[in-house]
Amino acid sequence: MSLLCAAISAASAQPAPSDQEHRREAGGDRPPASTAEIWDANRDGVYTCDEWKAYLGRLFDRADRNHDGNLTPAEFEGVRRTGSALADADFGYFDENQDGKITRTEFVGKPNEFILQNDKNGDCRVTQDELKNTGTDQKRPAGRGKKS
Repeated sequence: MSLLCAAISAASAQPAPSDQEHRREAGGDRPPASTAEIWDANRDGVYTCDEWKAYLGRLFDRADRNHDGNLTPAEFEGVRRTGSALADADFGYFDENQDGKITRTEFVGKPNEFILQNDKNGDCRVTQDELKNTGTDQKRPAGRGKKS
């Protein structure tokens, strides 16, 4: 499904998470429907663009093994294995200029489909009220750029 990209304010880079946080981000044994908790950093049940971008930034930093500021297809596989939010993500979706590598800007700049679909007032925050009003309070956010 094609969605318009939302303007998202830049989030600052976050320090590397602890092993416990890494397991929580990876989703552990959680079903895909509970991926919201993976990137809801303050666990308040409000899903924000800044939290999504910070989550992507942490994934990028962890996957960029040679620290050159780019993800190769092999490094991107590490992103896909990291957690359920991007388990089915497609390299080509993030590689906007199709140069065979994904820059931090290309990766972190991608909006979250769940936010795009459920942010009714355009404030880059999906609240529990917005979820209740859309009837998706049981559906939790995931990533974007899924393989077809």
